[in-house]
Amino acid sequence: MSYTVEIRDIAKRYGKLDAVRDVSFALPAGETVALVGHNGAGKTTLIKLMLGLIHPTFGTVSVLGENPAGGDFAARRRLGYLPENVAFNGALTGRELLTFYTRLKGGPVSLILPLLDRVGLAAAADRRVGTYSKGMRQRLGLAQALIGEPALLLLDEPTTGLDPALRQSFYEIVQDLRDRGATVILSSHALTELEERTDRVIVMNRGAMVANGSLEELRHIARLPTRIRFHLQDGRLGPKQSWLGGLGEWRPVNGHIVELDAMPGQKIDVLRQAIQAGAPLDDVEITPPTLDELYVHFLRSQEEAS
Repeated sequence: MSYTVEIRDIAKRYGKLDAVRDVSFALPAGETVALVGHNGAGKTTLIKLMLGLIHPTFGTVSVLGENPAGGDFAARRRLGYLPENVAFNGALTGRELLTFYTRLKGGPVSLILPLLDRVGLAAAADRRVGTYSKGMRQRLGLAQALIGEPALLLLDEPTTGLDPALRQSFYEIVQDLRDRGATVILSSHALTELEERTDRVIVMNRGAMVANGSLEELRHIARLPTRIRFHLQDGRLGPKQSWLGGLGEWRPVNGHIVELDAMPGQKIDVLRQAIQAGAPLDDVEITPPTLDELYVHFLRSQEEAS
């Protein structure tokens, strides 16, 4: 299998500080990757290494088959990058700004207006960027990153300043790029919105990679319980609920919901037991461990092991 990104035994040191240490992973084409971790965990350093903006102290980085830190990194034209803090020349219009970046990449300027329309800025194409709101500047930054249909898209906190509708549009664009074969790396603290939109999660902490895999793989490793909620038909949790006797530890919620935790492999047994016991159920909610919970679990596991 060929990989868009290959990182092997990477370390980046600044004096005595290990910004990144002993990190290895490979990312195939057509994959959306969530790169998560607290501030200072090493996420932005990894992105800069992939962009060739900094050189590794140890290890190797390959992006689209090339060394990004090399003098002639031709693959740079096939990269898209949105930094966490977008800063543009406020005297230029949106159209002029994208024209500048398109010419830098050697792309056709005829695609600028369709690109602005794609991010919802066609009506503001000839307004000066200095008059744009924060959300509009963020969308302009995304348009800049999309120039040339990149094979690798690196997005650092991409939904900052976007309202819910624009966030949905943003993720539709990401899905479209992924479907076309691009590798998309999303570095974000917004774990809840990433949860159902990524193929892989890489968790960083103190410069080290503490987890790498799909959500299902991370859930299998973590062995965290699944939360099950039983909604009762009569709307009330009365004093006599004999069917609860064999379900283990449970807790009432809002007086008409019973909640309990089932360890991996026990969900079906719990549901079957509740039904066979004649539970007066109106609805059932099953919530597997969230990305937030997995993130906390892997960070705590590393802290306990160190």
